[in-house]
Amino acid sequence: MIGYYVHHQGEGHRQRAAAIAAAYRGPMTLIGTGLGDRLNGIPCLDLPDDRLPHGQFDGRDGATRPPALHYAPLHHKGVRDRVALIANWIAVTQPALMIVDVSVEVAMLARLASVPVVYVRLSGRRSDPPHRDAFASAQALLAPFAEPLDDPATPDWVRDKTFYANGIVPAGRARIVDPTRVLVVTGRGGEAADGARWAAAAVAVPDRQWRVIGPAVVPARIPDNLEFAGWVDGADAEIASAGLVIGAAGDGLVSAVLAHERPFICFPEPRAFDEQEIKAERLAALGAAIVPASWPEAAEWRLLIAAAERQPSLRPPALRVRDGAERVARWLEQFIQAPQALREARS
Repeated sequence: MIGYYVHHQGEGHRQRAAAIAAAYRGPMTLIGTGLGDRLNGIPCLDLPDDRLPHGQFDGRDGATRPPALHYAPLHHKGVRDRVALIANWIAVTQPALMIVDVSVEVAMLARLASVPVVYVRLSGRRSDPPHRDAFASAQALLAPFAEPLDDPATPDWVRDKTFYANGIVPAGRARIVDPTRVLVVTGRGGEAADGARWAAAAVAVPDRQWRVIGPAVVPARIPDNLEFAGWVDGADAEIASAGLVIGAAGDGLVSAVLAHERPFICFPEPRAFDEQEIKAERLAALGAAIVPASWPEAAEWRLLIAAAERQPSLRPPALRVRDGAERVARWLEQFIQAPQALREARS
């Protein structure tokens, strides 16, 4: 049995966990908040929410805490119940391994409960004491991105413990690619959510059909070649069939763009530990994305689109991997064989 802790901020953690669980040939239980019925029958342990009353998980817990922790609010019933449920599940189930995606505190809890941990290491500069301790205490690290996208400043000892696996979330094949379609994928806030900017871009390039998916402020005047679709199901299929994709540097979008070999213009959003800024820097350095230094003027859009369309054939082969979930599952199966033999010898 493997336990897989799934963080509840953002959808990428759940998608990644579900893909790995589906590919793994042994029993796996996903552990997290709000997983509900979105797992297609994969067993899960539901945890109470640990967020503060303002409802946002931003790491600011309002408490004095030791430097080894990121988030440890005081007098929080949800946190207490989470710890008790995870510890009890470990005691009863006795898992061979815990994957933690992501939480320093859950990783340390599992390690204190005598369970080997594989810690999911995201992009960015994570050299702070909590991350260093989590990396050091883990048996191995799992990076959901290709090795060339890693920050050059990452210490060698961290790289040596890391299994790199891009393309974890399954990507289908596009039946038809529409070269005239520009797909804009927006996240939470920031410049990309300003619909007036996309209206101006669509006016500047009228021979392309622009479609914005995700949250955005819809402007009063929308040109005929621009559509605001809001949240949509099947974003992967839309990415696969787009002539060009524009969006941020989150793991999910970057993985889908690379798997489908789509031209990409990237506008990284502010994130903790410079996660997206570092990813965008590496994409630009590898020729895998156009990353404008500032918001483009109207006359610049055609040049940016033309530059992006030359990229896919020039990208390093390591960025085009599509079988990430299978590679992780086979690695996990090999990884736990030696600990299993050790447990049997001790029993």
